[in-house]
Amino acid sequence: MTQTPTLLTAWKTAHARLKDGRIDSPSIDARLLLEVATGASRADILTDPYRPLTPEQDATFAAMIERRLRREPVSRILGRKGFWKIMLNVTPDVLSPRPDTESLLDVILPAFAPHQAFQMIDLGTGSGAILLAVLAERAGATGVGTDISFEALAVAKDNAASLGLDGRATFLRTEWAAGFGDDSFDLVVSNPPYIPTGDIPGLDPEVRDHDPHLALDGGEDGLEAYRLLAPEIARILRPGGIFAVEIGWDQGPAVKALFEAAGLTDVKVVRDLGDRNRVVTNGPDPRQAPVSL
Repeated sequence: MTQTPTLLTAWKTAHARLKDGRIDSPSIDARLLLEVATGASRADILTDPYRPLTPEQDATFAAMIERRLRREPVSRILGRKGFWKIMLNVTPDVLSPRPDTESLLDVILPAFAPHQAFQMIDLGTGSGAILLAVLAERAGATGVGTDISFEALAVAKDNAASLGLDGRATFLRTEWAAGFGDDSFDLVVSNPPYIPTGDIPGLDPEVRDHDPHLALDGGEDGLEAYRLLAPEIARILRPGGIFAVEIGWDQGPAVKALFEAAGLTDVKVVRDLGDRNRVVTNGPDPRQAPVSL
């Protein structure tokens, strides 16, 4: 007779299977999927570990684990992903937000006071992650997200509505900043595609097989988007405004040079928490900021 799985035994079995399958973070992934499959919270798993799963919950959880073993990301399985302090819906039409991109927020937020009024634009907004994370932190801000994908814009609009930010965020289908006037924004941000075309086949399956290639492919050298963005950002940025773009770890000097050639000053490369080049900006470097005690 097969023993009915409990929260604890289901989690342990799934953890072992994911670990054997060489999945990164098998413990966390198993817990996140178990919570959704059963409706249990993290606290429930700790305080009520012997709660039995129903047959339906067991089948749902097993199917989720099989998908993860096929290297489908947890965010794709669940249809949502946390970014900064917000939760976003994600679909196959948008890049799944990554912790690396939060380095943009580390640069942006210190540049604007909590209740300061300012206008921003997120070029290639995808799920709306960067724009909505900033608006959630800065109540005086309003913003625009642009993308060439109708499907991505639909996801971003849905996320804005879910977060109660649709009154301060608008979304427009256009290529980068096309159609916007000179000196239009106090803040310009972007996480453009920056992976060299030839590197895409070697990416982890979670990225290569599940993120839209439109959001990954940066051309032969990975810098194609920055060549387009640098003069456009210089054009639409107001005097004294801040820009910040995410980059690949080895692209700092080249991207910095492109923005300097476009006429922007005080351009710097900022490292992420892993001590890798991650952002090119004219804003503050959080690693150089004084520590307040």
